[in-house]
Amino acid sequence: MGLTIGVDIGGTKIAAGVVDEEGSILSTHKVPTPGTPEAIVDAIAAAVEGARAGHEIVGVGIGAAGYVNRQRSMVYFAPNIDWRQEPLKEKVEARVGLPVVVENDANAAAWGEYKFGAGKGHRNVICITLGTGLGGGIIIGNKLRRGHFGVAAEFGHIRMVPDGLLCGCGSQGCWEQYASGRALVRYAKQRANATPENAEVLLSLGDGTPAGIEGKHISMAARQGDPVAVDSYRELARWAGAGLADLASLFDPSAFIVGGGLSDEGELVLDPIRKSYKRWLVGGNWRPVAEVIAAQLGNKAGLVGAADLAREPDPIM
Repeated sequence: MGLTIGVDIGGTKIAAGVVDEEGSILSTHKVPTPGTPEAIVDAIAAAVEGARAGHEIVGVGIGAAGYVNRQRSMVYFAPNIDWRQEPLKEKVEARVGLPVVVENDANAAAWGEYKFGAGKGHRNVICITLGTGLGGGIIIGNKLRRGHFGVAAEFGHIRMVPDGLLCGCGSQGCWEQYASGRALVRYAKQRANATPENAEVLLSLGDGTPAGIEGKHISMAARQGDPVAVDSYRELARWAGAGLADLASLFDPSAFIVGGGLSDEGELVLDPIRKSYKRWLVGGNWRPVAEVIAAQLGNKAGLVGAADLAREPDPIM
């Protein structure tokens, strides 16, 4: 099929990379993420043009954080960009003169991990991304499952707690309010405020107050055995594992792949997630239990996955 370009739209930068059929990135080009929807389209085009120099490209895959239609052409809704029924495929194709497909960014990352990373050798995997929020992807029978309208696997917005914490999506009690980077910081601040004597290391890494705690401080403190930091990870893992148990009842995968920034902490987060998952899995002592494994591609997964999905046939056909 030849070389394709994957585009990853981040909060501060847009990255485009030329990717071969083995998942290797041959060249990249990055541009700052602008503040308006139309300027973002221009920036995507600029990143694609910068990456494609010197390469024969057959298509472009764009990973967008939002609800993407089944035809892989329109962003129905994006929570962090003012895109509503945005015809992104049409606009970018007009600027770069190449075939373009649009994918949900978590779906793209899931496909990248399945095809070239931790999911190699599996036919049925569920991916979750634990970052600022919580996303995911479904691969069943070696196929990415987008659902009838294209918006499947928005796992972060499964309601875990009726009338729970208000989510940015407008609902209450969404899973990502309890298992995400934001949740981890909230847990740490609450616990440090309640028992500062148990958070000496954690507080020393910031400005000395619970309000000054950041995600990086929690990781560093947990590795030094700070009780509040360790307990905050356990609380996040309790919710993450409980959600995986529910997903196991739905999809029965052979493996769960955990990606996103929190997965970089390795066994600090994965081990308690496994324990929580096994605790809440119905019949867990008597049935086969899916592996819970760390993603391998890091922040490259979305770009590589989007590029490879540009080679995949139209899922409508």
